[in-house]
Amino acid sequence: MKILVPTKRVPDTDQKIRVREDSLGIETANLPFVINPFDAIAIEEAIRIRESQSDDVEVVAIGIGSADYEEQLRTALAMGADRAILVETMDQLDPWNASCILAAVVADQQPDLVLMGKQAVDDDANQTGQFLAAQLNWPQATFASQLEFNEAGLRVHRETDHGIEVVQVGLPAVVTTDLRLNEPRYASLPGILKARKKEIDHLSLTALDIEIVPRIEVLNMHSSSTSRQCVRVQDADELIDKLRNDAEVL
Repeated sequence: MKILVPTKRVPDTDQKIRVREDSLGIETANLPFVINPFDAIAIEEAIRIRESQSDDVEVVAIGIGSADYEEQLRTALAMGADRAILVETMDQLDPWNASCILAAVVADQQPDLVLMGKQAVDDDANQTGQFLAAQLNWPQATFASQLEFNEAGLRVHRETDHGIEVVQVGLPAVVTTDLRLNEPRYASLPGILKARKKEIDHLSLTALDIEIVPRIEVLNMHSSSTSRQCVRVQDADELIDKLRNDAEVL
């Protein structure tokens, strides 16, 4: 079995994010980047599948972007991915174009399962996995909180607004991961050292016969902040009064 795990390089959300002066993007100077947390969950799950399966399982991490993405791909290798592929492009990708590139990589690699984060924390689009499944004409299961292999394929527990939904999908399939699926492991020192020596395969958009046609244009970006004022009340009656008449204070 081959599991393809697309990953995205995103700003570290623990850091202060600042908008550029032209209001068309964020200031990236001295800003650390990490693997998108939902994609790290997908990597962890793929590794756990390999560890639990008796048959051979190969985990392949995919990155799309500039040479800077190699750092995050090496993190995936240090966690335990077997191989990594970087699709090189300097273009800013929207979910549709990202899914077009991934569909071409799937055609090249022929995986049995695409396991990826449900969304990226930089844009929260939550569209790439669904677009990819539609382009491949594969079954999909989104927001996975539990995976179980069986003779028919994959039994997936999905997080929904109304509770857990269980669906059955055949393979190959696209599955997107939610937070409760697992807790990603930290890369060990031996793993980090081994990852530094591993080769990362490179693909170009030309080789994949992909032309980027932007579907989204950023017109303006600005920072927003919330301010809160704590008010102590003496009893429930005073709380009700403030909720009725002074809600903006709370």
